[in-house]
Amino acid sequence: MFKVQGLMFNMNWNKNQKSILGIVTTTSFLGTFLVSSINIALPSIGSDFNMRAISLSWIITALLLASAMFLLPLGRWADINGIKKVYKSGIVIFSVTTLLCGLSPSGEFLILFRFIQGIGAAMTSSTGTAILVSTFSPKQRGRVLGISVAAVYLGLAMGPFFGGLLTQQIGWRSIFFFSTIFGFIATYISFSVLGKDERTENPEKICLNGVFVYASALISLICGSSFIPKPAGWLLICLGIVLFVVFFLIQVRSAHPVIDVKLFTQNRLFAFSNIAALINYTATFAIVFLLSLYLQHIKNLTPQQAGSILLIQPLVMTIFSPLTGRLSDKIEPRFLASTGMTLCAAGLGFFAFLNENTPISLIFTILIVVGLGFSLFSSPNMNTIMSSVEKNQYGTASGIASTMRVLGQMTSMTIVTLFFALFFGNIQISEIPNQVFLKTVSVVFAVFSGICAIGIGFSFKRGNINNE
Repeated sequence: MFKVQGLMFNMNWNKNQKSILGIVTTTSFLGTFLVSSINIALPSIGSDFNMRAISLSWIITALLLASAMFLLPLGRWADINGIKKVYKSGIVIFSVTTLLCGLSPSGEFLILFRFIQGIGAAMTSSTGTAILVSTFSPKQRGRVLGISVAAVYLGLAMGPFFGGLLTQQIGWRSIFFFSTIFGFIATYISFSVLGKDERTENPEKICLNGVFVYASALISLICGSSFIPKPAGWLLICLGIVLFVVFFLIQVRSAHPVIDVKLFTQNRLFAFSNIAALINYTATFAIVFLLSLYLQHIKNLTPQQAGSILLIQPLVMTIFSPLTGRLSDKIEPRFLASTGMTLCAAGLGFFAFLNENTPISLIFTILIVVGLGFSLFSSPNMNTIMSSVEKNQYGTASGIASTMRVLGQMTSMTIVTLFFALFFGNIQISEIPNQVFLKTVSVVFAVFSGICAIGIGFSFKRGNINNE
C-alpha cells in the first residue's frame, strides 16, 4: 500500500494481473509515442523527402484513418473470436511495420507503412481495454483504466521530447527503430502471458457490407479534405456524409451489425460519453501538430527545444490521470469530465491569440491548463463507457470508445488539412509567410475551442453511473 495525494492505491494484484497491465500500458504508450514524436520530426521528414504541407499531414492521418476504419469491425470480431487472439496479432503487425517505417525509401512508402501500422494499432486498441476490464474487478476498474490512460499520455509526453532529441542528434528514422525494440519486447511478453481465449459456441457473423460502407465513408471524408477547395473535394465530403447515413441504416436492419445501434439509441450514458469523447479529441488532438509547426516556423526553435516545451501538457496528463481515474470510482464521472472539457475549451481559446511575440511562458501555462483538463476528462469518461455495458459487450464497447478517439483525432487533422488547403495551397511550410501562417493557426484554434464548448453539454447531460 502507498499513498498519493491522499488517495490510496491497493497494489495487491497477482503476477498475471500485473503482467497484463504492463503489456497493455506498453502498447498504449507506443501508439501515442509514435504520433507525438513524429509530429516533431515532420519538418525533417518533409525536408528529406521534399514533401509539401498537405502530404506531411498524411503521415499522421494515414495511421489514424486505418485505425478508424478497422476499430469497429475488429472490436466486434474480437468479441466473437477472442480478444487475446486479436490483441496478439495486432502487436505483431504494429511492431513489424514500425521497423518498416524506419526503413522507408520515400514519403509514399512511409505513408503506406503508417497505414498498415494503424491496422495493428486498431487491433490492440480495440482489445486492450477489454482485456483489462475482464482481468480486474469492477472496484479496481477506474484505477486500472487510469493507469492505462496515463500510459497513453506518457507516450504523448515523451514523444515530443525524445522525438526532438532523436531527430536532432541521430535523425527521424531512429524514432521508429527505438520504438521497434519496445514493440518486439511487448510482443514476446504478450505471447508468454496472455494465453488463449475461451471458445465461443456458435460464433456470429459480421455484416461485411456495413464494414465496406463505413470504410468508404471515412476514405471519402479524408480524401475530400485534401482536395478542398476544388469541387472534387466538396463532392467527396458530401459523399462521405451520405455513406455514413447509409451505414447507420444498414446497421439498424442487419441481423449481425458491426455496431449495436441500441447502445446509442437506448443507452444514453454510453451514447453521450462517446459523443463527448469524439468532440474532445476532435478539439484537442491537433494541438501538438500546430504548436510544433508554430514553435519551429515562427519562433525558430530546434526540434529538441520545441519538444521540450510540448512535453508539459502530456506530462501533466500522465501525472493526474491515475488520480482522476481513482476519483471516478468515488465521484460521479460526469462532474470531473465536464470540468475537464471546460478547461480544455478555455485553453484552446487562448491559443487562438498566438502571435510572433507570444511569450513561451504563456504557452507553457496554457499547456498545463489543457493537460489538467484532459486528465480530468479522459479516465472518468472511459470508466463511464465501460461501466455502462454488459461483460459480453466489452470488446465492442472498447472498440467503439477507441473509434471515437481515433475519429476525433482524424477529424481534428482533417480540419487542419482543410484550413491548410484553403490558406496555404500546395506549398511547403518553409515558404508560407508568417502572417498567413498565424492567421490560419488562430482560426483553427478558435474553431476547436467552439467545438469543445459544445462537448461540455453532452458530458454534463449524460447522467450518473449509479442512476443510469
